[in-house]
Amino acid sequence: MGNSFTCISHEEEKRPKKSSANRIKGGVSNSGRYIRRLSFSCSGLSSNSSSKKSGIRAKKKIRERHHHHQDHHGHDKDSNIIQEQTLAATNLLFNQTPRSSNSAAPPNFRRSTSVVYPSTNPASSDSGSGSVSAVETPKKSTCGFVRSSSSRQRSRNDPVIKPNQLDLKKKVDASETKRFVLVHGGGFGAWCWYKTITLLEKHGFQVDAVDLTGSGVSSTDTNNITSLAHYSKPLLHFLESLKPNEKVIIVGHDFGGACMSYAMEMFPTKISKAIFISATMLANGQSTFDLFNQQLGSNDLMQQAHIFLYANGKKNPPTAVDYDRSLLRDFIFNKSPPKDLALSLVSMRPFPFAPVGEKLHVSKKNYGSIRRFYIKTMEDYAVPVLFQEAMIKLNPPEQVFQLKGADHAPFFSRPQSLNRILVEIAKLPFK
Repeated sequence: MGNSFTCISHEEEKRPKKSSANRIKGGVSNSGRYIRRLSFSCSGLSSNSSSKKSGIRAKKKIRERHHHHQDHHGHDKDSNIIQEQTLAATNLLFNQTPRSSNSAAPPNFRRSTSVVYPSTNPASSDSGSGSVSAVETPKKSTCGFVRSSSSRQRSRNDPVIKPNQLDLKKKVDASETKRFVLVHGGGFGAWCWYKTITLLEKHGFQVDAVDLTGSGVSSTDTNNITSLAHYSKPLLHFLESLKPNEKVIIVGHDFGGACMSYAMEMFPTKISKAIFISATMLANGQSTFDLFNQQLGSNDLMQQAHIFLYANGKKNPPTAVDYDRSLLRDFIFNKSPPKDLALSLVSMRPFPFAPVGEKLHVSKKNYGSIRRFYIKTMEDYAVPVLFQEAMIKLNPPEQVFQLKGADHAPFFSRPQSLNRILVEIAKLPFK
């Protein structure tokens, strides 16, 4: 019987194992016949007394095969033990890693976020669910590298948003107002601000430029303007049309500074900051003519560049002031590009004389309540630096800036530098 059992076990190993379903299908009787056939065969082999030596050799071979099988089985057993220990260590490491309570997948590393299409659910994960045990073969991770949270691939048509633009927008939003209103100087029009408007709008500001009466596209005859209020009417109308709690940053150039000062006295609650660019910054009781009259005697170029117009006859005061076009390059646009000079030659108009001679009356309560800033143009021949400094000393602003290399038209000669100063002033926290 011992030989029969040994033979049975080895004969079964040589045959492929059948599934439990096939064994059930075959029934118990078939299994019994299979075992009995092998038993009979082995019994016949052991009962043959005439070939005893061959039987001994057969037994010896069977023992050798049995021992070899045991050695191989022991090696597989050691490998299984090592594998189980490795899986157990992996499972322990996995359980110690913090993860979502609803998921037992590999750790949820931080997902990248697209600037154009930010992730709406940064805590979401692509990992599967279910626990990992030590006896199961761990599935290959499907996470791979962390994918962007964008719902689609970036297109070439998508706008590129730079970090510095986003940061600047936050600073702009933190200021008191994001709206500029630009006031041109004598002889100019709203057209002269085209570079400044473009640059400020790129930085997220809303910009308006007005044409004063008789300037730019205004159809009013300059000779018929008799007061500062009349000349400043478009600016006053603009400020009056603002919403009750809306404020603007007002910027004035050249003689536009006088119009701006008049508007500051009229609408102090509508103006957040006032910026004078090589402009007439008058004190109470002063007129622009009083200031410039001091420079006419010592500046030959200024006397030659200005042409006084007498619509009411030379026996009466001048009605308007024009420029000698042949001297504009040296007088105003000495650092400006040729194309901007050409634009100015065909666009500039005479400006009224009556507002220039009118004395300005301002108060500390209104005009004095608005924060003022002055930007000096360091290569200016129309309003020399000494003249600018004299106005600053007489009526000190909160802060003074310098534009190196700028002529009397810095919006042409130094547009980028001018824009940086305007943005810097706009970002100053309100008091």
